[in-house]
Amino acid sequence: MKLVLASKNQKKLTEMNDILARLGVEVCSEAEAGVDLEVEETGTTFEANSLLKAKAVMEASGLPAIADDSGLCVECLGGAPGVYSARYGGEGLDDIARYRLLLENMRGQMTRAAKFVSVITCCFPNGDVLTARGECAGTIAYAPMGEGGFGYDPVFFVPELKKTFAQLSAEEKNAVSHRGKALEAFQKKLEEYLK
Repeated sequence: MKLVLASKNQKKLTEMNDILARLGVEVCSEAEAGVDLEVEETGTTFEANSLLKAKAVMEASGLPAIADDSGLCVECLGGAPGVYSARYGGEGLDDIARYRLLLENMRGQMTRAAKFVSVITCCFPNGDVLTARGECAGTIAYAPMGEGGFGYDPVFFVPELKKTFAQLSAEEKNAVSHRGKALEAFQKKLEEYLK
């Protein structure tokens, strides 16, 4: 089976292929499917945005499409940046500027609990939809640590591992991350679906 990834993120494509290849599932890029969409994420939940992206790419390609919507939810900020994680602080900010803004907005906060959330949705041309959610609990570090990963990884600290996501190898991160957990749950649902 072939799925089209509703994203231009090469790291997500690699990650999904690594996990789903065991089921004989190949995940291809939008470009490989002849699709070039920018889906506006107007949903107020990760589930809604994930569904918007998967449905749009499925309709444009005629193939089953898989999408991930994920973000960071910080307790002392009322769950922000949440679904706006990639747009936190407005247009023109890069990953470093975004996590610096987050740290600035948390200055003086002693409660630093946070979680990463990922929702995977797959839409099929026959109207079927599979959805899976994964979460990873952690805290926000007082300063960035590590060179790996992307986004908020340098400031997302996993207490059990005593490291930020940016300090973990890809294998270590996939084993505990929100996206790794969501993909694992999705893989089980897809196995059942394909029976």
